[in-house]
Amino acid sequence: MDESRCNVMLVNDDLFEIDLARRAAAESRVRISLTIVEGCDATLDWFGAGSAKSEQMPHLILLDLQLPKLDGLAALRSMRTHAATRNIPIVVFSAQYTHDDVLLSYRAGANSFVAKPADLEQFTEFFREHLEHWMPHCRP
Repeated sequence: MDESRCNVMLVNDDLFEIDLARRAAAESRVRISLTIVEGCDATLDWFGAGSAKSEQMPHLILLDLQLPKLDGLAALRSMRTHAATRNIPIVVFSAQYTHDDVLLSYRAGANSFVAKPADLEQFTEFFREHLEHWMPHCRP
């Protein structure tokens, strides 16, 4: 595995936010390999169906709380039961959330809960902060 590359998985179904994340990853001072998974069903399929190979496993998962069908909490709970994802840092984010959402996220195994970045500058800063914190090997 290339330790200088930061493997990040974004679980999000919003095309605008996915585009922001791609642009922020491309503008990052570190090499980010960004895997986009649109929704909880697709996330569970990715980890369960053999798509998750050791060289592709994310070092960090960014999980939108508000997703269609299964919500982000359901995906989080499921990921924390699998050995492959049990120790991967998961940062949950949401534009609109309650105190209960934050508590439930932490109880389900989130490592962090943050407000959703709204523009390219915020997404770039979001990547920088979380890469530095959760993946210290991902420094420029």
